[in-house]
Amino acid sequence: MADSPHLRIGALSRRVGVSPELLRAWEQRYGLLRPTRSASGYRLYSTADEERVRSMRRYLDAGVSAAEAARLALAEAAREGGEEAQSAGLMGLSTALRAALDRLDEPGAHAIVDRLLATFTLQTVLRDVVLPYLHELGERWERGEASVAQEHFASNVLRGRLLGLARGWGQGTGPKAVLACAPGEIHDLPLIIFGLALAERGWLITYLGADTPIATIQEALADIEPRLVVIAAMTSQRFRAAQPQLTELARRVPVAVAGAGATDRLARATGASPLEGDPVTAAERVADERR
Repeated sequence: MADSPHLRIGALSRRVGVSPELLRAWEQRYGLLRPTRSASGYRLYSTADEERVRSMRRYLDAGVSAAEAARLALAEAAREGGEEAQSAGLMGLSTALRAALDRLDEPGAHAIVDRLLATFTLQTVLRDVVLPYLHELGERWERGEASVAQEHFASNVLRGRLLGLARGWGQGTGPKAVLACAPGEIHDLPLIIFGLALAERGWLITYLGADTPIATIQEALADIEPRLVVIAAMTSQRFRAAQPQLTELARRVPVAVAGAGATDRLARATGASPLEGDPVTAAERVADERR
């Protein structure tokens, strides 16, 4: 069979044994199918579409959930397409996500995030798409090239998706980490990304969120015996305002400070350790060093 699009959905349905309605659902929810249109306006599907459907069916038959089966089928297709194709696909989806967020298109942004998560690993999406986008958005906002509405919209959409992925990250067995933003700090997206990356490596996460008093963290320790407490802030002033309490906390449990405000000087003064690098890299180092 040629790889050019040539099958209408009925023909594809007969070949793979999946109803047209289910094929359309897989296309819309997971981006599994990528049809083109004929001159007459009909959707046409290729051999590659057929192979992805067959791959997804194999995973479903093995007992994998539909969302995970789609992710695995797309990842398998990407591997077969080679690293160059994967890189181009990642770049294209990253560009499309930025455009959707800039125009305040929530359904479009969610659809692109769905495609990203179905095609690439969570670590790749976090490190190569979400973090660079947030960094660039911050720079554009400072230069006046992104509006307050765009910044708030993008942050809220991405925060919602990331917290959705975080469901259940405190369940199971494994080392425990307590994550919180310093008192007065409201920017928690990097901390959520760190938590997701750490959870991917088998850690259990207790997330206390933005603007957390140190006393609240201390209260949480009554019910949790964490291997690490991570406190994040974008400015050193946030940490300095809570330095006495932070020092006391670091005497009780291992504490790491994170974010742009986490300097080596602060870490030495409080007895905490600084987390270096981007949140995904920092999570990898924590997991490797604290096995």
